[in-house]
Amino acid sequence: MSHVVMYATVSLDGFIADAADQPGPLFDWLVEGDVPLDDSGVLRVSQASYDHTRAYWDSIGVTVVGRRSFDLADGFGGDPPSGVEHVVVVTHRPPPEDWDPAAPFRFVDGVDAAVAAAKDLAGDRVVEISAGHVGGQALAAGLVDEVRMDVAPVVLGTGRRYFGTIAEPRLMDGPHTVVQGQRVLHLSYRVRR
Repeated sequence: MSHVVMYATVSLDGFIADAADQPGPLFDWLVEGDVPLDDSGVLRVSQASYDHTRAYWDSIGVTVVGRRSFDLADGFGGDPPSGVEHVVVVTHRPPPEDWDPAAPFRFVDGVDAAVAAAKDLAGDRVVEISAGHVGGQALAAGLVDEVRMDVAPVVLGTGRRYFGTIAEPRLMDGPHTVVQGQRVLHLSYRVRR
């Protein structure tokens, strides 16, 4: 059975994007190192970040995103990011009119249906849920097993919150992973049941 992980890079004050939906300096850690993180040559991180991030990325079978993230990323060009096999998009709207139905994307209504679909597609691989509104809904519904965050040394002041609009306390165990990279601190917490 797959493991469900909520994940994103986050500012010190808890935001995954600024008020204009831009990451600003949140992703500086992904381009300021000496070790290539992928084949593009664009992403370059410290060795510690490479060891931590590459192993995680290689374990992901499916990523779950909200329609807002899908639209902001222009549908990822119909190609799942970072070598992920499938993307499940939580949305109340149909795919874009010119969308290729053969692309490995599934459009579903609601976070419960999205996680169920993602688990079916992932098999024994990780289901990653993007932090933010959809991730917060999944956490509130008890669908998340682990919270991972790459904490960047920046204060955004306002914007999109890591946990979305979650309004009730949730307890975590750990952290069970603490890795210091260059301009980032990688943290992982298991969700207490």
